Amino acid sequence: MGRPWLDDSACDHYVVSQPYPLGPEFEICEWNGGSHARILWLLPITEAEKVFRRENGLEALEARFEEQEIDPADPKRASVA
Repeated sequence: MGRPWLDDSACDHYVVSQPYPLGPEFEICEWNGGSHARILWLLPITEAEKVFRRENGLEALEARFEEQEIDPADPKRASVA
């Protein structure tokens, strides 16, 4: 992104991820006739979290989010990396 998602936020990058906190029933939407859509989310992350993901993988970053019980909607949340 190149800038914070909201003023005074350290989160100036995004990661595309499955919406784990919302459960698998939210991720796949199906309609009659076999049509479906997969819902992913853009999670605002910090520069340090971006580097951590590159070095350790998305699963490791998501594990840190779960361990720290982050609020993904909090623009002032602390970095987990």
